[in-house]
Amino acid sequence: MEFTKPQSRPRTQSHNRVYNGMPARELGSEGWHKPWSGGNGGNCLEAMKLADGRIAVRQSTDPDGPALIYTPDEMNAFIQGAKAGVADFLLS
Repeated sequence: MEFTKPQSRPRTQSHNRVYNGMPARELGSEGWHKPWSGGNGGNCLEAMKLADGRIAVRQSTDPDGPALIYTPDEMNAFIQGAKAGVADFLLS
């Protein structure tokens, strides 16, 4: 009986998989922008455009916390809705 060494399985790229709620640090530290900031002492949201066109958002005070991942259509709907006043209820 001849014994053959089992072939190694290809490593999955799960550490490169981008998903909603992933630790923002896994996206790296470069490329994050503060698209808006007010008189809140610099505490705001940071956004990053990903290579596949999606947008990652994280809280600036917790850069290692979760990143929320949005499609371009989702982000466009949010921005257009905010411009139209649909999100004004969040301010009162």
